[in-house]
Amino acid sequence: MKIAQVSPLMEAVPPKLYGGTERIVAYLTDELVAMGHDVTLFASGDSVTSAALEPCWPRALRLDNAGDAIAPHIMMLETLARRAADFDVVHLHIDYLSYPFMRRMGVPFLTTLHGRLDLPALPPLYRVFHDTPVVSISDSQREPLPHAHYVSTIHHGLPKNLLKQGDGGGGYLAFLGRISPEKAPDKAIRIAGRAGMKIKIAAKVDRADQEYFDTLIKPMLAEPHVDFIGEINEGQKSEFLGNAAGLIFPIDWREPFGLVMIEAMACGTPVIAMRNGSVPEVIDEGITGFIIHDEDEAVAAAGKLHLLDRSRIRQVFERRFSARRMAEDYIETYRALMTQVARPLLSVA
Repeated sequence: MKIAQVSPLMEAVPPKLYGGTERIVAYLTDELVAMGHDVTLFASGDSVTSAALEPCWPRALRLDNAGDAIAPHIMMLETLARRAADFDVVHLHIDYLSYPFMRRMGVPFLTTLHGRLDLPALPPLYRVFHDTPVVSISDSQREPLPHAHYVSTIHHGLPKNLLKQGDGGGGYLAFLGRISPEKAPDKAIRIAGRAGMKIKIAAKVDRADQEYFDTLIKPMLAEPHVDFIGEINEGQKSEFLGNAAGLIFPIDWREPFGLVMIEAMACGTPVIAMRNGSVPEVIDEGITGFIIHDEDEAVAAAGKLHLLDRSRIRQVFERRFSARRMAEDYIETYRALMTQVARPLLSVA
């Protein structure tokens, strides 16, 4: 099958540091190539891939001073339009930006929705593009926007050899990702303190969240049980997560997926996660972690982390959240799309 993968240009594929969408694009693209498909990746020129790379901007916009994130994407879509006939299917990861283009290209296409769908502009937009095929990354993600044309729910996956199982010997709670109100690092710090555990925080601070970091989080970093590491790269995650007694994921928003949860599971590390968004779809209660409702329950769960079998957690990861499983699901969806057969939800409400 000849497949185009169209990535956002904000980060390289894969990202050098933090980045969720582009990381999934990288894993999916390389797995499709390994399965024997002919894949072209439309991405920034500093991307590294086993597919044929169509560089659409010299380097990731996060590292560039282009001053306009839209213009490079419009140029990428023009390049894609000129090559549309080369592909059996086009798979986009740039939200709704491509919809007017793709409707007119005459090639099967779909868009994976990687972000939040509870924004007020989206319902009227999806009434206009009611027939545009989209994939959700969890069933929960769909709830604020139920009338979009979903053709599948496909959970994310990671390469099996990307992260190694650890023994949790460090004894600390890990917080990994981004410092922002919806990720609730303040809760994570309080939970660890009340549980009598150290917490290591490996996270980036976006410009939009700088004030939140400076006013609320930075003073908390002086507490003796807190170790703020900052942003880490892919090669550092096995040690960081594998040595942790558990991952703390006290989110305060409707998380569309939560890639860090399956990264922890790949390391055999149990997860303590707030019941929000995709969490009940990803975590198996009492097997891969504990789903909690408040900080009191989180503190209690921290005392039970040692009861979970890290080898079993790794086995669940390999069965449910591998990149090969993700790629196989997408191939099935591509084929169904070409015959106009939609797949149902993964779960029944």
